[in-house]
Amino acid sequence: MSFNAKSFKFLLLFVFFLPVVVLAQTGQIKAILIDSKTSKPISSASAALLDASNNSYIKGAQSVDQGFLLFSDIKPGKYNVRISYVGYETHTIAGVDVAASKSNDLGRIGLNSTGELLDEVVVEGRVPAMQIGIDRKTFNVGESLVSAGGTATDVLANVPTLQVDQDGSVSLRGSSSVKILIDGRESALAGNDVTSLLQSLPANSIEKVEVITNPSSKYDAEGQTGIINIVLKKNIRTGLNGSVNTSAGSYDNYMAGITLNYRDRKFNYFGSYNFNKRNMVGSGAVDNGFKDNNSQISNNSESSRKGNSHTMKAGVDYYLSDRNSLSFSGNLSVRDNNRVENLWYRYINHPKLSGESTRTSSQLEDDLGYEFNVDFKHQFKRSGEELTANASYGRDKEDGTNDFIQEFTSKAPSSGRKNITSEDGKNINLQADYVLPFSEDSKFEAGYRSQIRKSFDTQDSDTLSVANQVYLPDYGISNDFDFTSTVHALYANYQGKLSDKIGYQVGLRAEQFSLNSTYLSKDPDVTEKETKAKQDFFRLYPTLFLTYKVGDDGDKIQFSYSRRVQRARGWQVNPFLNVSDDMNRRQGNPNLKPEDVHGFELSFAKTFGKVNLISSAYFNHTSEVMQPFVYFVDTISSVTYSRWENLTSRNLSGFEFISKVNATKDFDFTFNLNLININYKANEAYNVKASNGFAYNSNLTANYRFTPTFSGQIRGEYNSSRVMAQGKMNAMKGVDIALKKDVFNKKASIMFNVRDVFNSRKMQGFTETPQLNSNFEHRWMKRMFTLSLSYRFGSQDLNKLKKKETNTNEINGGGEEY
Repeated sequence: MSFNAKSFKFLLLFVFFLPVVVLAQTGQIKAILIDSKTSKPISSASAALLDASNNSYIKGAQSVDQGFLLFSDIKPGKYNVRISYVGYETHTIAGVDVAASKSNDLGRIGLNSTGELLDEVVVEGRVPAMQIGIDRKTFNVGESLVSAGGTATDVLANVPTLQVDQDGSVSLRGSSSVKILIDGRESALAGNDVTSLLQSLPANSIEKVEVITNPSSKYDAEGQTGIINIVLKKNIRTGLNGSVNTSAGSYDNYMAGITLNYRDRKFNYFGSYNFNKRNMVGSGAVDNGFKDNNSQISNNSESSRKGNSHTMKAGVDYYLSDRNSLSFSGNLSVRDNNRVENLWYRYINHPKLSGESTRTSSQLEDDLGYEFNVDFKHQFKRSGEELTANASYGRDKEDGTNDFIQEFTSKAPSSGRKNITSEDGKNINLQADYVLPFSEDSKFEAGYRSQIRKSFDTQDSDTLSVANQVYLPDYGISNDFDFTSTVHALYANYQGKLSDKIGYQVGLRAEQFSLNSTYLSKDPDVTEKETKAKQDFFRLYPTLFLTYKVGDDGDKIQFSYSRRVQRARGWQVNPFLNVSDDMNRRQGNPNLKPEDVHGFELSFAKTFGKVNLISSAYFNHTSEVMQPFVYFVDTISSVTYSRWENLTSRNLSGFEFISKVNATKDFDFTFNLNLININYKANEAYNVKASNGFAYNSNLTANYRFTPTFSGQIRGEYNSSRVMAQGKMNAMKGVDIALKKDVFNKKASIMFNVRDVFNSRKMQGFTETPQLNSNFEHRWMKRMFTLSLSYRFGSQDLNKLKKKETNTNEINGGGEEY
């Protein structure tokens, strides 16, 4: 089946305006919840909509940021609204009238504090798996049963709109140039390789994932297609609370962890420890055809990426007063990796090699990372006015070896290499943010941030001498690399309204970026041992948001624009040759320029009844696109050499549609469809041809609760083929299933899941250059079975008042205890 241009445009228009067509003639109730004494907004309060005639339950809702509470898609009639929150008296508003296509604004509702601590509050209700906002989408991954017992990589792979490839690289809307944050900041524990950190971070340590596709100027300008923010769990309930988690999976995968939290009126202490023993079993195949001599080299591989990781977190929040708080926290990560790969080569019509060969490579790494954070928050007397500040320091050190030996069936001599590598990275972050509201419809934001990254990488390489079969230094690959990148930024945002229906936000971020690198040769015969490179850029990054209110139901259409940047990472600018695959050598480029990105997006969100919908049309123009470029093929040895270059410019346009449907109280599903059109411009200097391709990806996650304590989940995904600057990627698909059983009065849960049920997730495609045709296939993990157990414990009252409040089925449909 194929789409012509007219059909494609019709499909975009149909899906985009579908939410408008299905609007029902219903009304809504809205309010702002505040503390009656301090006037501070109250978020996460529970509210129930009740029939005024018999007080029967209709639906539930929860207040969000700034205390905003909304009941939408309500049939005309008279209702009671009951509001409850831990530590506050239950508040009921009786006789609230709702008319068709009208909004009843209850204004600011003050809740009175009870002045007491509660012994235990058991709140039963299902946390929404997806919360949709115009500027971001929040996915509560605690609902993702198919990720249980996995890592952060597995969690992200199961988030709608995101894709994860065989190496664990995360993509958003067809681009892997996305900024990944942990708790709102770039984690120093990741060093130069955030993928390795994600593959060691347990899934059960993550509370939610925020996807921000067009961030305001408050956020870092880095990230081609936006920001992914991973929010870790942090219990803030009163008293002593905790949880224990453990899991076991096929191929000797194990995890165990404990989380503890203790809070009283002045202090909140929190800590966690997680152990992860993982083994990722994969396979691959590469078929290289060389055009110059019509020869061919094919290989098949089996790989095992084993590792042990220990991650620890500890901290304390100190509430200096009602308006001031100070937090100290630290993270420690100890990781090791043992990667073994066996490759079997076959040579056809090769001018130098014949027959077959076997190559065994091993990579051992030890990684130590830690970071310290200090956070301060001051809330002014004016509601919503606040000042926050953060200072953090982190370090990540990695030492490793990378060895291989290759033996031939023909008379060709064996070859081998031994590499010793070391990376030492440091990260400093200083920032302050200020928010000044002028009214409910207008506010001013401003802030400052400095981030300094330093890294010193070294490699010593010895190669097996053909003559005497001993290892001798290879100075062409042995080197040191020292680099420092610095970003200083100032930003300002103003939000206001032009009319009752039109709102706006304008922002500007100024960033001064510098990158200084030094390549140091270890060759004693080289006179110029240092090669320096420097980059220095000052850029302004404007942002614009225009919002139009549709009708009286609070639904909005929003247009947004932002300028963004994607800067090269350390391994992309390091010019030393990576010889982990000696036949396909790769290197960085110290003169690699940042990508310049202009993003436009038009979004419409609607919640009506049991259905949440959001549709977005977007367009990104990226210049100076960074991609690996095959710049040389040795016709004698058939070794290929690739280097990161600014190859071309790219236009990416598309349409995204997400729907969450609560079909019944026991069954819900989430559907995501992303249509992408990618256009690469030709570049004769690199022999890059113009290319254009249409791609799409979709996924469906369905949850069904068989009984109050037994539930299941199934997830399927499909990623279509897509073009690259020098080739094409084939389609990929997969299915995951999971079951969950709550036991011990819902204090414990047993989960069983199967990831990649049909063993179908594998990356296939081809690369084409003037000298080479290459077909490849990679699988980074085979089908996996996992059994997990979690246990939650603790009470919420140090005074043991034995007061218990149960709020059943009043939070977004009811369900799971949390």
